[in-house]
Amino acid sequence: MKLAAEKTNLLLLVEDVSKTFDGFKAISNLTFYLDRGELRTVIGPNGAGKSTFFDLITGRAKPDTGRIEFGWNTDLTGMNEYQINRLGIGRKFQTPSVYAEHTVFENLLLSLQGPRGVFATLWHRPTSTERDRIDALLRTVRLEAKRAVPAGRLAHGEKQWLELGMLLAQDPQLLLVDEPAAGMTDDETARTGDLLISLAEKHSIIVVEHDMTFVRQIARDGKVTVLHQGTVLCEGRFDEVQADERVREVYLGRGKH
Repeated sequence: MKLAAEKTNLLLLVEDVSKTFDGFKAISNLTFYLDRGELRTVIGPNGAGKSTFFDLITGRAKPDTGRIEFGWNTDLTGMNEYQINRLGIGRKFQTPSVYAEHTVFENLLLSLQGPRGVFATLWHRPTSTERDRIDALLRTVRLEAKRAVPAGRLAHGEKQWLELGMLLAQDPQLLLVDEPAAGMTDDETARTGDLLISLAEKHSIIVVEHDMTFVRQIARDGKVTVLHQGTVLCEGRFDEVQADERVREVYLGRGKH
């Protein structure tokens, strides 16, 4: 375990975690540390345990062994998804989940209101503070011009950005983002990368991704973690990871993107 002095900037601690499903070991003695303000990319071939890793952090699955801590000694392993979300951990899945019949503005309003029901929220008259907050979110995800457009009419990339905005409306400390570039055009992918880089100034972020061009863009001088068979194969800067023969053998060399 990291020394106490090293933990002052530590946001997420995953130590010796294992998880088995019906005899298949999806996660095996996984150890992972994330500092506050860090943008980390996680790559690995299909079946490497990336989705299970996110499931364990968010409480969708419980580890068989090991421990997961958030902040200063907050044990996540005994908490449910709702409790973990309230702590400040938000997750964005690969497929956007928005309220298709409601406008972009209304989607963000629903996210601001938290536990209140959809019907009650939409009848709620936004305060000036709430309007200012939504305006700021629209600027962040660059959807100001689409504020009155039903979410179902947005392009795929725009839906992804809206969902990121909905996640940001909850003001999470940690963002878990699953394959945000999937299905995007090159321009949308580049814009998504710029958005995540800008968000890293105020949030800690873990991005799971297959698109190596996108990973190179957002990794910059940060750390890339490679998962293989449910454990960390290696970690380092993008160029170091890309040049690692073990990575080439299990991932990059197989033509996965």
